[in-house]
Amino acid sequence: MASDKFRQQLRHELEIWRSEGIIQDNQYEQLAQRYQLDTLDTASRNQFVTILIGLGSVLIGLGIITFVAANWQEMSRSIRVALLLSLFISVNIAGFYLWRKPNDASKRLGHGLLLLGAFILGANMGLMGQMFHISSPFYELLLAWGVGVIAMAYSLQITSLGIMSIFLILGGYLGFATTDLYPLLQLNREVSWSSLLGQHLPIIACITFIPLAYWCRSQWIFALSAIAIFLPLIGNITPYNVGVSNLTPLQAEGWIFAIAFALPPALLWSYDDSLWVYSSLFGRGVAPKSFVAIARNLALVYLAIVFYICSFYGLWNNWSSSTVNASNKLNWFPLIDVFVLAVIAIWQWLYIVKQRRSHNWNLTTIVIAGLCAIAALIPLWHTYITPIALAATFIFNASLFLLATGLMREGLAQGQRRAFWGGMLLITLRIAAWVLISVTGLIFKSLIFILCGVGIIAIGLWFERYVKTLRT
Repeated sequence: MASDKFRQQLRHELEIWRSEGIIQDNQYEQLAQRYQLDTLDTASRNQFVTILIGLGSVLIGLGIITFVAANWQEMSRSIRVALLLSLFISVNIAGFYLWRKPNDASKRLGHGLLLLGAFILGANMGLMGQMFHISSPFYELLLAWGVGVIAMAYSLQITSLGIMSIFLILGGYLGFATTDLYPLLQLNREVSWSSLLGQHLPIIACITFIPLAYWCRSQWIFALSAIAIFLPLIGNITPYNVGVSNLTPLQAEGWIFAIAFALPPALLWSYDDSLWVYSSLFGRGVAPKSFVAIARNLALVYLAIVFYICSFYGLWNNWSSSTVNASNKLNWFPLIDVFVLAVIAIWQWLYIVKQRRSHNWNLTTIVIAGLCAIAALIPLWHTYITPIALAATFIFNASLFLLATGLMREGLAQGQRRAFWGGMLLITLRIAAWVLISVTGLIFKSLIFILCGVGIIAIGLWFERYVKTLRT
């Protein structure tokens, strides 16, 4: 059924058309019966009553919370636990009941109550820990809270809960990475559940968040899942690069940057739904939503960021090329995630090679494979064979312009504004950075910026006219 807003606008327009003689009374009645315009007044009244009930419930809840807060210290521990659990259960039951209603207003209110229940879950965890004197880092609370919310997201199939769980777990990982990641590289270090989750979050995110994206049919969850996979992946291998206190520093910039630069885009570009999605997950007759396009867009964005950062000479000139001094005292077990993801990437690319005649194997895929190889080989060569600061800068600048022109070409061929302006943005940013770093005269800088601005306006007007002609 169409939304209430659309039906109200339609009823208003139909009355105008009938008064002007554009439609007859029988046509008006047919359209009113088709879109159930006679139920609009009842729906508006129900929506108003729902809003009143919701507002009153919020005020009552605030009053109860204030009363409990005023008498919190005088209550026994059992009463506190009973109140916390009662609040959590009652809010979620009410939210689930309203969320199951077919009415849009009730569904929105139930959705809001379920989100409130997810926030109450975190508050209950914090208060329970305080009552039972459980001393643990704050990031453990965020991780446990995120695990609970993702269980709610799976059971209710709600996108907002899935997004909330990803943010909570990423926040918990950032807290873990800044406090306990470096000491855990020591052997015979005490390991907790939170440290295991943080060290192996890339694999855990693959197992939990990616299926949730298909279960909720949400592109946002899939995109955030990619961040939840690759951000911990890069963060977990960083300590091997800079060394750990009381340990022999490991100078291994080459392989670390090779992994960080090449593995994420290689995984994203080679991703294929047919390798991982099974119809039994969705039921008979329900086709899973494809995320291949968004995975490839993320791969292009990642490559653009990498090539832009590596296109500066100062990065390579200051690059340390010390020989590798590996230490047996380091805990190498966290690198198992890198190994597993690398195997998955190789498997996916082998699948693409086998499907040469399909749409997956084309010139663009070959170019992306070459760019990923460049991103991996140049850091290794610069670190372990011989420093090539000038050559590396030139190669990454050329790769950046190749990627930018490829995006612009794709935008022109398909009439896609995002691809075309993405390529234009890369070229403009690189020219602007070169002007700011290399050119010292303010007059010449101003002239360059004016010319770039005029050029962008002219190209933009031409592109819009071209797109209009292409669609015609």
